[in-house]
Amino acid sequence: MNVVIVGGGRTGSHLAGLLIAGGHQIRVVENREDTVAKLLLELPAAAVVQGDGGDPKVLLAAGIRDAQVVAVVTGADEDNLVVATMARAEFAVPRVIARVNNPRNAWLFTPAMGVDVALDQADLMAKLIAEEMSLDDMTILVKLRRGEVSLAEERIEEGAPAAGKAVRDLTIPAGCTFAAIVRGGEVLAPRGETVLRPGDEVIAVVRAGQAEALARLLRKL
Repeated sequence: MNVVIVGGGRTGSHLAGLLIAGGHQIRVVENREDTVAKLLLELPAAAVVQGDGGDPKVLLAAGIRDAQVVAVVTGADEDNLVVATMARAEFAVPRVIARVNNPRNAWLFTPAMGVDVALDQADLMAKLIAEEMSLDDMTILVKLRRGEVSLAEERIEEGAPAAGKAVRDLTIPAGCTFAAIVRGGEVLAPRGETVLRPGDEVIAVVRAGQAEALARLLRKL
């Protein structure tokens, strides 16, 4: 895959390293001379393009015509939005990903402006922290969709509202789905008639903000 990264700071350089390790063809566009010097120490020289990412000629030199993805990750939202819009409107890049530095600007980063995916770092971090604060003892196995969804594990306690009840009789919180039940050494596929027992480990897909409600269902009140 050909990827053009606009912005060679910590985010851009780290992303470039990950993509190169994954076998992708990348170009990093960066205007600051000191940052370019650092990039040349970390990346192949052919992967670094010095110039203003808002200049169409620089983007052409970076190979944007052949890019399947453009990732705009500078520290200035106005620059990110301009480049993202240009990548889509002028160069018809199939997928455009843009960094949002200030959550107040997130409303601008929409498909209408050429942005397929807007990554709001501050908002994402805040949500992850809030989620961890509310999870109590629930075990998070993996986070999906930038932290919006998690795969979680919870053991059913004796006396919990769900203990002794069939799955179909439970009021499972909206945004939560049982994926599997581990009983002893056996993995069961949850069905409507499956009766939950104390000691069962429930693997569930949980949307952010619903973990506490699910925990109340599976733990002793």
